Amino acid sequence: MNDPIDLNEFHWLLAIVQSIDVGVVVLDRDYCVQVWNTFMENRSGVQPKDAHNQNIFSLFPEIDRQWFSRKVESVATLGTPAFTVWEQRPYLMRFKNYQPITGQEEFMYQNTTLLPLRSTDSKINHICLVIYDVTDVATNRHQLQAANAQLQQLSSTDRLTGLYNRGHWEESLKVAYARHQRYGNATSLVMFDIDHFKRVNDTYGHQAGDKVIEQVAGLVREHVRDTDLAGRYGGEEFGVVLSDTDKTSAVFFAERLRKAVERLEVLHNGQSIRFTISLGVADLSQLSINHTDLIAWADQALYASKKAGRNRVTVYE
Repeated sequence: MNDPIDLNEFHWLLAIVQSIDVGVVVLDRDYCVQVWNTFMENRSGVQPKDAHNQNIFSLFPEIDRQWFSRKVESVATLGTPAFTVWEQRPYLMRFKNYQPITGQEEFMYQNTTLLPLRSTDSKINHICLVIYDVTDVATNRHQLQAANAQLQQLSSTDRLTGLYNRGHWEESLKVAYARHQRYGNATSLVMFDIDHFKRVNDTYGHQAGDKVIEQVAGLVREHVRDTDLAGRYGGEEFGVVLSDTDKTSAVFFAERLRKAVERLEVLHNGQSIRFTISLGVADLSQLSINHTDLIAWADQALYASKKAGRNRVTVYE
């Protein structure tokens, strides 16, 4: 025969449940609240007397009823706990976040545990819901992810232009080349540089030269599609990989860009700077060994544009 319940022990357990820094809710099989601790009162603003015998879905309409009911029934049937983590479901009940350190989050991120509570007859007539505030964990994770994303962007983009830097651009070109080798899709490359750029630097200064490069990069961004890969190849030279684009369409793109730059006027310290670009176009319609062939072909075409008088598009044949 079991010993009778020690009333002092029961009092202590009740004190612990009330003071513990997690939410404790006991539900009957009709999802009505039987226990509502201080944590729940403080976070929800609902007092225990007002929560008692209230249906949990009436108190918190945001709870996914179908999902939560399935969880509870599984716990009651199998007699084993069930857990949820904030990465899969940010919260069960939408509580405001009042933590001073993690105040930038709108709501409290929660992990939850559902525990079966057996009666003296071993039947599971009640379920205990435990809610943990893990907002600090979620915030730290979000900050780390944001920092990693920023580092990734910094490592892949050119600081001055915001386009891909040479390393990342060339790696992306390798991927595009491998895709062409596998699927045979049309792939073209446009290489170009700014004509007489040294003269711009010598005449107007290096800050003016940087401004010219920045504005050319801005025009490139306006003309490329989301699927294209634009990068600063080095100094005043740029490269644009045009996916699913044959040589003819690449020439059309290059001409549009050339004309846009020709119309561009860069103002620096009250002075107007006008300039042009020379472009070379190549595609993968002929036999190649690797992606560097495409770069070499486009570069040769670019050099031919320079030699022929600049401010023009030349196709590698």
